[in-house]
Amino acid sequence: MEILVITGPPYSGKGTQCEILNKQLQYKHISTGDRCRLEKENGTEIGKTMSAYEEKGDLVPDAIMKELFSQILDENLSNKGIILDGYPRTEAQVNDLIELVAQKDLKITKVLNIEVPKTELLERAKKRAQTSNRKDDKDPQIHIKRIEVFEAATRPAITYMKSKLEVKTFDGLGSIDQITERIKASL
Repeated sequence: MEILVITGPPYSGKGTQCEILNKQLQYKHISTGDRCRLEKENGTEIGKTMSAYEEKGDLVPDAIMKELFSQILDENLSNKGIILDGYPRTEAQVNDLIELVAQKDLKITKVLNIEVPKTELLERAKKRAQTSNRKDDKDPQIHIKRIEVFEAATRPAITYMKSKLEVKTFDGLGSIDQITERIKASL
């Protein structure tokens, strides 16, 4: 099984591009955020643990995310490939990802990083809030906070990833089709 990682700031279009690549490559799209929400909704042990941290306003520790990601890998071993959306988000998670992939004798094919300026991200967040039914999309302060968290934790993780894996950065401005074409050209 091959692993394709899509990264970039919130509202950069990662999920949209993952869905397109899912159809074109027949790789399963794994949204870590969706999976975390599902674990919490289903009241699994890992979901309860995540909720306990989030209710206090804390980030879910990397060790718990590693455990969840290990489960995700095990569940998808029979797939041709997976597209990871939302993991890794910290330097520690980059190391966890590399370690888990090596333990399971898998391969990270490529890391695709979508770059979009903050002003555009905030515009996209407003548009998504109008069409989305997600609670975290309704509050403009949450939009700003999510971008700040990305800049503080995930941007350094992407820089760190570049020393460990092949990372290709793309301009995330333009139409969905234009961005898809940029990504497909690198694959």
